[in-house]
Amino acid sequence: MRALSYYVAVTLDGFIAGPNGEFDAFPVEGDHMSAINERFADTVPTDAAAALGLAQVRSRFDTVLMGWNTYAVGLPFGVDSPYRHLRQLVFSREQEASGDGVETVRRDPVDVVRELKAEEGSGIWLCGGGALAAALADEIDRLVLKRYPLLFGAGIPLFGPRPYAPSGFAEVATQVFETGVVLSEYVRTRSLRRPAR
Repeated sequence: MRALSYYVAVTLDGFIAGPNGEFDAFPVEGDHMSAINERFADTVPTDAAAALGLAQVRSRFDTVLMGWNTYAVGLPFGVDSPYRHLRQLVFSREQEASGDGVETVRRDPVDVVRELKAEEGSGIWLCGGGALAAALADEIDRLVLKRYPLLFGAGIPLFGPRPYAPSGFAEVATQVFETGVVLSEYVRTRSLRRPAR
């Protein structure tokens, strides 16, 4: 069965973007960039990967999931199909994604992910945002967090609001870079919710 991985950049205070979707404070230079880009080449936008000479063979991920706000970040710059090398699913009940090869999904994200997991292929990448991550929290098999030594103070949280439901994850790898960026990977272990009496 295919796994769903939430791979995302996050600040020390738990934000994946600023209040209006800003992400330009995340540094794009330093020793972390080439190492992370090579390891997770499938998550680099198609045009950027071509410019960097990165091979995107879809061995780690072949599908990307985005909420509307995550997808819309590129629209003012004319980018309406950021990950053309992947199957791109944009979850939105009101907006319509128009990029080449981009599918707008209006169904329950949990149902969609369960269907995707049953299909053949490599991994499924949850790109963001926080609201979609909250909806899919119980379906996330792996967390890959690029923690940056930044505080935003406000913004879009790693997970949007969701009911209290503790879940356990085990750390399987951590790499610390000179820039202060820490790449940590976790796999789901079990639910910590106690049965009702």
